[in-house]
Amino acid sequence: MARITGAGIRLFLDRGYETTTLDDIAAAAAISRRSFFNYFNSKDDILISLQSGMGTMIADAIRKAPADAQPIEAVRDAVLDVCAAVAPDDMLAIDRLMRSSETVQARKQASYVEQERTLFAALRERWPEPEREPGLKVVAMIAMGAVRLSTEAFNQAAGARTMPALLRETFGTLETELRARR
Repeated sequence: MARITGAGIRLFLDRGYETTTLDDIAAAAAISRRSFFNYFNSKDDILISLQSGMGTMIADAIRKAPADAQPIEAVRDAVLDVCAAVAPDDMLAIDRLMRSSETVQARKQASYVEQERTLFAALRERWPEPEREPGLKVVAMIAMGAVRLSTEAFNQAAGARTMPALLRETFGTLETELRARR
């Protein structure tokens, strides 16, 4: 699967998303077109798999957060750790690839909901009390909202500011709002 993903990304970057065919990807990955479908349903799935992989990595980091961490802190730190591990140029290139196709862009937006579910499940494992469930759902939604806002700012600034810096700023704004008195 990694070989197919890598081949697809290379071709998308070299040739463009729209002009790269499934046959091109299969040939570059040294597999048959038929074998491609054992791993992915479409070339869109290659890009979407990168994003869904991020949700899984964030959830894994939440599970490893310090015992005394609060949910929002655990999510913030997990998001920062995962995003810091991706080279800024790679992140920018992948985000631009996703934006180059309306179909992929729509699926990317839909995948945020799935990532919220993944984060919520990880948060529920850490804080299983039923009365915390509504708050944990909100934390998962806020975290994905912060990722979305930061990704948009990252793309608009053409990577001039790092994703971790933008995420810190976004989560910092949230923390300021939570402490603000009316």
